[in-house]
Amino acid sequence: MSALAWLIPCALALGGLGLAAFLWALNSGQFGDLEGAGWRAIQDDGDKPLPPED
Repeated sequence: MSALAWLIPCALALGGLGLAAFLWALNSGQFGDLEGAGWRAIQDDGDKPLPPED
């Protein structure tokens, strides 16, 4: 019984901490541009097109 008295408040505190971190990320604009980072990862401005094959 004493283990539950320890674990339940710890689980609630960790859940609240996770919720607070998620809400902070929402309010600070972390999820504003979901597709831009993916495109920037595969885009390379230094690439030159391949020459045409004859």
